[in-house]
Amino acid sequence: MRQVLLYHGEDGYWVAECPSLPGCISQGKTKKETLNNIKEAIDLYIEVLKEDHLPVPKERFDSLLVAV
Repeated sequence: MRQVLLYHGEDGYWVAECPSLPGCISQGKTKKETLNNIKEAIDLYIEVLKEDHLPVPKERFDSLLVAV
């Protein structure tokens, strides 16, 4: 299970980022589509790390969203 940040992008699409996996970002026309896309992106990201014998970052659930 991974923490995901979901927000509405400037182009009208929804954007999802996984903070514990740098660069793991996806998008979609709806929230549901975006969540499905980021789940697939997370799975593929982790699969590639394992294939390359690289460590898979642990999820710490310590992100904090702050409005300033």
